[in-house]
Amino acid sequence: MTAIPTNIPHGQTARRLEWPHLPPFLRASIEKRLGGGPVVSAESHGAGFTPGFASVLTCQDGSRHFVKAASAKAQRDSATLFREEAAKLKKLAGWIPSPKLKWFDDGEWVVLAFEHVESRLPSRPWTTADLETVSQALVETAAALTPAPGIGWPTFAEEHASYPALWDRVAGYPHADRAASLAAGFAEHTAGETLVHLDVRDDTVLIRPDGEVLLVEWTWPVLGADWIDSLLLLVGPRGDGLDAESFLASHPLLSKADPEAIDSVLALFAGYFLAAADQPVKTTSPHLRRMQRWQGEVCLDWLAERRRWSTDQEPA
Repeated sequence: MTAIPTNIPHGQTARRLEWPHLPPFLRASIEKRLGGGPVVSAESHGAGFTPGFASVLTCQDGSRHFVKAASAKAQRDSATLFREEAAKLKKLAGWIPSPKLKWFDDGEWVVLAFEHVESRLPSRPWTTADLETVSQALVETAAALTPAPGIGWPTFAEEHASYPALWDRVAGYPHADRAASLAAGFAEHTAGETLVHLDVRDDTVLIRPDGEVLLVEWTWPVLGADWIDSLLLLVGPRGDGLDAESFLASHPLLSKADPEAIDSVLALFAGYFLAAADQPVKTTSPHLRRMQRWQGEVCLDWLAERRRWSTDQEPA
């Protein structure tokens, strides 16, 4: 297989508010809560696809903090996501490999302050070394979150019940009918007792200097099969040209999963990403639709390879 070309500026996809753009009262409030004196530098986090403020703040005493903020009025969608994230992180405190949420304010502005950790995002294009590091961490995380801590989590099947029908919107893609048929049966293949992160990508993974891996953006966790996060992780590396099939064959979780189950999830997300990519471009996230289309095309191309579909074959 070959890489699927993309001009998405990985690591610089977000269009965010900068520290000087925040209202003076909010800056003063954040500085007071951080407790290290005035903020002397702010390094904006360029990865991701939300427009909210996200920066590493360095205070006068040298302390560093990662802070996210969104206006409850002007950035309602981002503020809602931040509230969801804070609620999930409080519920999962001590269970997940994630930077510690230090405090959370929910007022005119929704603000989350995290401990700062020295780390980097995985390289793009993905390297085999980074993939192996992150993949092993996901296997360990899946084991730690089986059975899922706490109660009240939605299931993967419940959260994605509407996804198979999205293939009706993108019926013009090659193999759409066959992919839609596979997607329709996803629920029977994805049940499980593992808490699944569900949004594992290069911009939601942090690799520390000692090789420890942290997962951020715990906004969408669901109950599902223990291999789901490991499969979704492979979408980016596969699109970047790595041999996902060889990696999958030796993976401790994916190698034991029913191949039909893997195909059903690839079909499910191919339809979702391609349908989402056809929605209007968001001025506050100009690269989102391109990213979704690329992910959808990677999933569909991978699925066609696995099913040995070609344009001159009859439906299987």
